[in-house]
Amino acid sequence: MLVPELASAPNWLPIHITIDGTPLKMITKTTDNMLPPAGILFGYERTLHLDTGILERSVLFRAASGNVVRIAFQRFASLHDVHVLCQRVTITAIDGDPQIQVKAFLDGNSLNITADHWRVEQAEVLATDEEIGISAATRQSGYTLGMAARLSSPYPITSSKHGLRPQFETSFTLPFQQAASFDKITAIYTSRDTDGSPLAAARAKARQAMAEGFDQLAERHIAEWDKYWDTADIQIVGDDACQLATRFTTYHVLIAAPRHDKNVSIPAKTLSGFGYKGHVFWDTELFTLPPMTLTQPEIARNLLLYRYHRLPGARHKAAANGYEGAMFPWESTDTGEETTPQWSDVQPDGSRIRIWTGDHEQHISTDIAYAVHQFWRWTGDHAFMAQYGAEIILDTAKFWGSRAEPKGDRYEISQQIGPDEYHENIDNSVFVNRMVVWHLETALQTLEWLQANAPADAARLTAALDLTPTRLDHWRDVIQRMFIPFDSEKQIHVQFPGFFEMEYIPTEKYQPRITSVQAILGHYRTIQTQVIKQADVVMLMALLGKTIGTPDGSNVEQVMQNNWDTYFPRCDHGSSLSPAMHAWVAARMGMTATAYDQFDHAAHIDLMDNKGNVRDGIHAAACGGVWQALVFGFGGLHFDESGEPALAPKLPDHWRSLSFTVNYRGEKRRFTAEHPR
Repeated sequence: MLVPELASAPNWLPIHITIDGTPLKMITKTTDNMLPPAGILFGYERTLHLDTGILERSVLFRAASGNVVRIAFQRFASLHDVHVLCQRVTITAIDGDPQIQVKAFLDGNSLNITADHWRVEQAEVLATDEEIGISAATRQSGYTLGMAARLSSPYPITSSKHGLRPQFETSFTLPFQQAASFDKITAIYTSRDTDGSPLAAARAKARQAMAEGFDQLAERHIAEWDKYWDTADIQIVGDDACQLATRFTTYHVLIAAPRHDKNVSIPAKTLSGFGYKGHVFWDTELFTLPPMTLTQPEIARNLLLYRYHRLPGARHKAAANGYEGAMFPWESTDTGEETTPQWSDVQPDGSRIRIWTGDHEQHISTDIAYAVHQFWRWTGDHAFMAQYGAEIILDTAKFWGSRAEPKGDRYEISQQIGPDEYHENIDNSVFVNRMVVWHLETALQTLEWLQANAPADAARLTAALDLTPTRLDHWRDVIQRMFIPFDSEKQIHVQFPGFFEMEYIPTEKYQPRITSVQAILGHYRTIQTQVIKQADVVMLMALLGKTIGTPDGSNVEQVMQNNWDTYFPRCDHGSSLSPAMHAWVAARMGMTATAYDQFDHAAHIDLMDNKGNVRDGIHAAACGGVWQALVFGFGGLHFDESGEPALAPKLPDHWRSLSFTVNYRGEKRRFTAEHPR
């Protein structure tokens, strides 16, 4: 089965420079398989300005002729206008009077690792001395893309076409200690952005942007970033390393978020790599969306509308599996249909592993409902809830009502995969069963709210979703009689029946490592052990807190401590999602030293490549989890008895203060937690 994936767009970045015939190459030494460079790179600096979203690079280069130049690059994708991409190159003659050649082009030959997704035979390539452009369509989905660029130069420009690579070119002599700057402005549109020709739209935008100029475009771009950081920034006093890492993770959540489109979401690897093929998982709703809900509610609304507009795919999946309502796919793309591959890539021994998550990791439907409810509670966006959110909550509740299995005097849910994906196709995951109870309770409360506050919408959804009194009574029955695995003697929630009968593996012994314990033990042995991939029962505690419940309704705090003491030592943290959730829960429980260790690991997953796989892309969920560990964990942000946001901070000993801003029902609330001295 072909699995949809992100398609690499034509490359807008290339600017090639030669000095006295010597190509500028970022090579400082040779290897046995590489010819010595004709020039010498004396120094290289690269700086990402997190506050402005501008990337700068600077090199000092000597050509084979002996002439030396300094070349400075600046680039940014405009936050003010998502269609505009800007580059500036400044070349300075440090020694000599070098002959410079600059080629700036668009490269339509960009390919994905495994496939070429573009119908090249339908490509249109434009090249004039004022403008270059390229247009192509994707093979499978038929989306059309148009890209156009202009070059500002103090010297004459010519253009040419080389297959799918239109380019500008200019040559000149640069006098000693003089500088020359070139601005390349690129615009991009797709058939999802315009009813007309994407290339025509891109050409018009490139012309307009070039008329405005690089400096004005940068000024507007920076002004937009100022608005972002006004609410998104978190200040940590007393820990410079974690301050930088926190801003780095926040930056990556912000740049991945859809600001103007309600039909896209944030993939597991953002748009920074091909890991997971650009698919959307639960990572979005439970990890990257909460920071948006509390700091950028309009973006959060777009992310939830992505799910709303894909309800048809969720309904199709439920029906195809013999259930009612809406059953969201584990991996989603533009269509909203299930896109999880059924088999892994070929393993070292030549075998393939069956992937069951698309079949049985069904908690994503409740994860999405949880995100909808959290958004509503923080924003008070009643119009969204009445028009969109309630339908998601109710239709996914309808799925769970049909999914719960009556067995004797209780309901069970079989063949599940909880957050701990090492244990597949289990019966009665405590995470799943308990969250289903929360889901059905929330659905009933949502319907009551609709009936009281939006009766027309209540009537509409009651009829459309067939929410009969019999169905609602069935939900109440499931709530009352759902089996929640619990060991009364040990006073712990049991991840699933039979878990503690498996082989115990002391995960703390497997250090140091950057890979998972599963990669060490192998897939088939791991699923027969007590090794946990990531926060599972601990994730349940993060989401529900003290409302996680116990059979007799008491002793919740002790049970949560018992849960932690049981499951934390068994956790492999094989997923980047795990450390931040453990940090959140540990901080809330007052174990600040442990919380800090987990937080520090989570915050540096990408900066330090703690998982050894940053080459596949940024870990979006880890980035969102870092924000939640800070705000909900160390900051202790919660709703007090009056329903107002309040803090219950528990800061690491070396932090002097933690400050952040949230948006509560349209009002900015700024909080500072200071360490008692």
